[in-house]
Formats: sequence, structure tokens, C-alpha cells
Amino acid sequence: MSKNVRVRFAPSPTGPLHIGGVRTALFNYLFAKKHGGDFVLRIEDTDQNRYVEGAEDYIVKSLDWCGISFDEGPGKNEKFGPYRQSERKHLYKQYADDLIASGNAYYAFDTSEQLDAERKGHEAEGKTFIYNWHNREKGRLVNSLVLTEAETKAKIEAGEDYVIRFKSPQDETLHLTDIIRGNITIDTNVLDDKVLFKSDGMPTYHLANIVDDHLMEITHVIRGEEWLPSLALHQLLYDAFGWEAPEFAHLPLILKPTGKGKLSKRDGDKLGFPVFPLEYTAPDGTVSRGYKEDGYFPEAVVNFLAFLGWNPGTEQEIFSLEQLVADFDLARVNKAGARFDPDKTKWFNHHYMQQQLDLHLAEAFKTMQPELADVDVNYIALVVGLIKERATFVQDFWDLSHFFFTAPTAYDEKASKKAIKEDTAELMTKVMDLVTKTNDFTVSNLQTDIKGWITTNEIGFGKVMMPLRLALVGALQGPDVFDIMFMIGKAETVNRIAQFIKQV
Repeated sequence: MSKNVRVRFAPSPTGPLHIGGVRTALFNYLFAKKHGGDFVLRIEDTDQNRYVEGAEDYIVKSLDWCGISFDEGPGKNEKFGPYRQSERKHLYKQYADDLIASGNAYYAFDTSEQLDAERKGHEAEGKTFIYNWHNREKGRLVNSLVLTEAETKAKIEAGEDYVIRFKSPQDETLHLTDIIRGNITIDTNVLDDKVLFKSDGMPTYHLANIVDDHLMEITHVIRGEEWLPSLALHQLLYDAFGWEAPEFAHLPLILKPTGKGKLSKRDGDKLGFPVFPLEYTAPDGTVSRGYKEDGYFPEAVVNFLAFLGWNPGTEQEIFSLEQLVADFDLARVNKAGARFDPDKTKWFNHHYMQQQLDLHLAEAFKTMQPELADVDVNYIALVVGLIKERATFVQDFWDLSHFFFTAPTAYDEKASKKAIKEDTAELMTKVMDLVTKTNDFTVSNLQTDIKGWITTNEIGFGKVMMPLRLALVGALQGPDVFDIMFMIGKAETVNRIAQFIKQV
């Protein structure tokens, strides 16, 4: 590309960052890094009524946890700062005034009651009210297009509330290009005259984001599909200022697992999965689940988010962040919505579980399980190595491994009926004797001695191995029986078999 690529992620600090927003941030990050560019974080907090304390910090922590930290943003490399729109509001009035001066915008003094009356009047006639070329100069609406300059000035000086609206062109055809969606044609007659600036001194998103993208030298705007209807206005604003517009790419929606519509927190609550990267506590004390706290690895979250709308064109599904950067291409982002699959997210997490060091997993396991407080973490790591293949999350470990740490106090009823026969006590007594006499207590020796005895005496393996497992575990589950025996040691193995024989 001829100029340095600069992209931005511009969330509003109105609450927790939805994974749809994380996906947008990820695609911006991948595109920037693929082209050696810059990934910018800008906080779009022009709507102060919806501002939530702590939301900005949550956004930053979420990006950091995912490994997609920004290059520029609040408190970091602020060469185009400030990066919070509320701290840039002194800039926007100047540009709104420039649009007024060039005839591309106008003052509108209509009250909400007047606009509501217009809407109802149109509805009564089976029409839809749109504030634009069709009615802006007919006299019913109060704006500087019908007022004299003196009347307009007097209203402003009198402190009347006003907004500045963009003057959408009439009878024109816009030819727009989107990297993902191709060529788009818009009839300007269907556009309304959007509000750009309010009398409280704050711009709307439309003006602020155009001005900021220009001043921050953003080259590509990669954002969600919900902003596609605003593309025409944004292009017209660039044209009105005489600025070169960035290239646009509108990402597909992330759809709910079943049914129609985009993924929401309600879907997660209903089906039992998080929709936020980190746990979030709302101002009212309500706690929402996070992928981190639910036991997901950031690598898994990034990997499954990358596949929500993008595919590499191959059968490969496992990608590190570095591989995603190398292979990412906006041309391979789909137009259609991407359906969220909770089971697939678990599949990714299971894969990344297997890549983790056993010791790191053991440390996490020990922290969350009070019963392990006094257990050597190196022993826990050995256990983890035996059971992690069956786990999706660290919190699964206890159910898969509790018998490595505590002896069973009861035996599964269904398993007992299957495993215990008339001669079980006699067979287990012989196994206990074999274990006791095994001097070099290794997996190999135990296996050789017990399996050799079973084969020599032509006993069915199930008649011995099932009750032996039941004695050690309390159920017919767990890794190899000989691994369990070796891990818990000779004395504990003998003790558990002895306790089991008493119950038979």
C-alpha cells in the first residue's frame, strides 16, 4: 500500500465490551499488523448520558487480555491525541461552522414537539417523515434555510436550543465502494439530514468520527455492519470537507446460535455462555460472565473470533495470532452474518488446553481448589498431564482427578452392579497381594505382574480391572488404572483395595 496503514477501534464506554466489538478490534489489529501499520484506540464518549464509569478501563484490559493491544490511544503514543472525544469537543464546532459556511449544513430550531407533530401528520397520511430536501424549505420546519440570517442569529443569541443538520444533496446518485461488499449505489433523495452538532456543544457520532478519522490520518475504517447505512452520509461529509475518504469495510453481524438476529447477552444467559471477554460488574452490582473467568484461554477466544466472518480458504482451523496476521485478508471476510457456535468455542479451548504447560495448569488448578492447598504442585502437574486430554476447562480437573488426592468414600451404584461378582472379593485380595509384593513400584512392573497373573489364570480382564478401578476411583472412570496406582503409591493402593473388599 502506498501510505502507512492506520486503523482505529472506536468503542463507546457505555458498558462491557461485547465479543462482537472484540471481533471488530481483532480484525482491525490483524489488518494493521499484516500491512505494518498502526492500530489506534479511540474512545467515543460524546454521549455523556450513557457514559459508564470504568468502562474504558474494561475495554483496555479486554484488548490486553486478548493480546491485541493498541499502538496509540489514551495514555499511549498520543501523537494525535487526545484520544477521548469528550476531550476533543473544542475541535468539532469549528468543523460544524465550516459546513455551515460552505452551505453543506444548516441550523435547525425545531422542538421535539414540533418534530413529533410532523411525524404524526405524515403517519396519518400513510407516509414516513424524513427531514430532508422534501420538506426542509417548505416553511413548516424551523431552520436557517427559511429564516433570514438575522433571525437565525437572534435565535442563537437568545439561547434557543438548536442542532446543526447536514444538508443532504437532492437528485444525486452516490457510487460507494466497500472492500467486503463491493460497489454500492445510493439515491441521495432517500437520505435524511442527520444531526451533526447539538447546542450543548457536543457533536454527534457522525461529525466527530469523520473529523477524528481525518485528523488521525486513518486510512481504513473497518467496522460492524450496523454502520453500513451511515456510509453514504460519511462519504458526503468527506466530500463536503474536501478530504480524501478512507477505505471502508463493514464486517458481518455475529448471529445468535439459533433463530434470527444478532448475538446478545440474553442469548448467552439463556444458553449458558459468556458474551463478554472479562467478567463485568455493572454499576447496579449485576455481574456478567466473562470468557477469562469461565476458563477460556485468550488464544482460543482470538482463534474462534477470527472465524466469525473470515476463513482462510483452507481446511486449517487452528491459528496462532502470528499466523492470523500472516494470513488475514479482508477479501476473505464474508458478507453474510456469522452464526455463533458455543460448542465450537469449547472445541477451540480444548485444543489450546492441550498446548498449555502442565505446571501452569497445575498452578491454576491449585489456586481454585481448596482441597489442594497442601499438595505439591509438581504432583498436581503429573496428575494434570494424565487427565487434561479429557478436559475443556481447568475447572473440569477436579471431577476428572479427585481420586488422585482423596480416597473414595462410596462406590457408584450402577458401576458396582456391573463390576462386583461373587468372586470379586477373592480376586481383589489376590491383586492386593500382588501389589504388596511388587518391590519396584512402577507402572510397567504393576502392569506386568497383574496382567500376567490374569492371563496365566485365564481370568477375564473385566472381572479384575473393573472392580480394581472401582476400588481406586469409586466409579468406572479415569485414566489408566496402573497410572493411578503408581501416582497414589503402594500403601494407598493397598489401603483402597482393602476398604473396597470390606464393602463387597
